[in-house]
This record gives sequence, C-alpha cells and structure tokens, in this order.
Amino acid sequence: MNKDLILEVCVDSLDSATAAEQGGAQRIELCSDLLEGGITPSTGLIAAVRGAISIELCTLIRPRGGDFCYSEAEMEIMRRDVCAAKQQGADGVALGILDVDGRIDAARMRELAELAAPMKVTCHRAFDMSYDLFQSVADLQNIGAHCILTSGGKETAAEGVETLKRIVQAANGRIRIMAGSGIEAHNVAGIVERTGVREIHASLKSSVASPMRFRKEEISMGSLKGMEYQRHVVLRDRVRELLHAAGNHGTAWQDHGRNKL
Repeated sequence: MNKDLILEVCVDSLDSATAAEQGGAQRIELCSDLLEGGITPSTGLIAAVRGAISIELCTLIRPRGGDFCYSEAEMEIMRRDVCAAKQQGADGVALGILDVDGRIDAARMRELAELAAPMKVTCHRAFDMSYDLFQSVADLQNIGAHCILTSGGKETAAEGVETLKRIVQAANGRIRIMAGSGIEAHNVAGIVERTGVREIHASLKSSVASPMRFRKEEISMGSLKGMEYQRHVVLRDRVRELLHAAGNHGTAWQDHGRNKL
C-alpha cells in the first residue's frame, strides 16, 4: 500500500480542478492550453480555482509553447506571472528555464525561485529536455527548487523507469522527484514500485461533447481541425481509479470552508 503517495493532477479549468479534489488528489497543477503542453493560466482562472478548492494549488509559469530558452522580454512576463500567482494565493509554481546549450539556466531559475518564496518551486518537464539530467538535479538542488517533474527523459514515465529510479537515487531526498507523463491506473503501481517515487503527476483527461446544437463544422477556431465541439476534462472517478490502483485512496473530500464559486 502507498498511503503516503501524493497525486498531482494537471488541470486547465475550474471544473477539472474541483473534480480532481473530489477524486482525492492532494494537489493540482493549473495551466491553460494543454494542447501546447500547457502555458500560464489567467489570473482570473487562478483566483476562481483558489476560491473553489482547499488542496494545494501549483500554477504553471510558461509564457508560450515551444522550447524553454527565453528572451529577456519573456523573462519579465514570467516575473510578473510569479507575482500574480502569489497574489492569488497559489501554494507553488512550476517553471523551467534552459540556456542555449540545454543546461538549467541557474541564474534565472534562482531569481524566479527567490521571487516566488515562500511558494514552493517545481521544475517542470523542461528538466527532461536538458542536456544532462543528473547535472540538472544538482543544479536545481543548488538553486533551492523543491521538486522536479520528470518522465526520466523519455516520452512517458513508463519508458523512463530505469532513469527515473537513478534520478530518485541521485536526489537522495534533497529534492522531491515527481514522476509524470502517461501515468494511468494500469501502470501507476509498477512505476511507483520500480522507481521509488513518492509523488505522481497525471492529467487523467476524458473527452466530453459540447452541448451546442448549432454547429459550423466547416470552420475551425484552433489549430486542431474538428476539435471545436469537444473538451478534455478531468473526471472524478478516473482520479479515484488511479489512486485505488496505486494503493492510496487520497484525501477524503469535504468542504473546508473556502468560498465556492
């Protein structure tokens, strides 16, 4: 049994955030535009989610899709977004900056970590895109990051289990390691057992149809044609299913007194 296992669910809407909490997740990572791998959510969404849930709220800080090497103008946006997340009551931020050679940009990461305090800082999967994962572990420890989200440098955590295990060993308890990417009920127990991670990150998305009766199927407002009339949301039962498969029933949900929007 894994009673001390922590589940973070990646969400991009208020409905998904509340479903994650009701399913037993201990933390959410809040973002927007998951089709781009996630970008910084609006302050309105952060505020709405903070008012609706009592579990930990980690806000993604990523000004755009694509790589993780940022201009000074983008860095200024990230500074402002970190401050906005703090003002809206986030418990933590997830961010990651690489230099042109694929190494952790320690100076910029340290600056944002200091600006974020006392919020917790997670390095997101920019880590998996870095040149040397084990040097990156040491660099992130040195700048005071609290957690690393990683798939072990592979497309999915299931593919990266051997490297994930080595990363956990290298961290040696000095920084938390959270496994993520492709984690589902059918593989979570094996990943946890083989790697020794105590935290997992999952999206657990399901597709739901739009309630609209009138549709213009021939016009697309986004980059993925044919996706206008469906949304991907977190379902409470899928969260419960994953926690049950991991041997952890999560946090029993109750109204802890926050204002519900």
